[in-house]
Amino acid sequence: MAITDPIADMLTRIRNAIMVRHDEVLVPDSRTKRDVLNVLKRKGFIGDYSVFKDGVQSMIKVKLKYIDGQPGMLGLERVSKPSLRVYAGRNEIPRVYGGLGIAIVSTSRGIMTGHEAWQQHCGGEILWYIW
Repeated sequence: MAITDPIADMLTRIRNAIMVRHDEVLVPDSRTKRDVLNVLKRKGFIGDYSVFKDGVQSMIKVKLKYIDGQPGMLGLERVSKPSLRVYAGRNEIPRVYGGLGIAIVSTSRGIMTGHEAWQQHCGGEILWYIW
C-alpha cells in the first residue's frame, strides 16, 4: 500500500510507540526520514537509530528515549502537509512554546531546526513542531 505522506506516517508510528511505552519502533527507510532522525538525535529527542535490510525493504529502527519514565518528546504536531504546504522566510520561522520546543524546517541547505535555519539566513518549509 502506498503511503501518501511518509513523514506523517513516521511521526504517527513514533507517537503511537511512545504512548504504549515501547523502547523502539520500525519505520520504512528513506533519506528524508534519516535526515529528520539526525536532527531529533542531535537535539536529544530520540536515543539512536539504525538502518537494516528486512527482506526486500530497508527499515529504520528508532530507539526511543525516556528520562525518569517520561518520553524524550512530549508532543509532535505536523504543520506542512501534502494538501497544504506551509513556508516561512528567515524572519517568519516560529518559536515553539517560547523556545521549549523546536520547529523542523526543510531548507535548500537540508533539514534542520528553525533556529539553525535562522542562523544560516534561510527559510523553507515548516515540516512539524516537536516539544
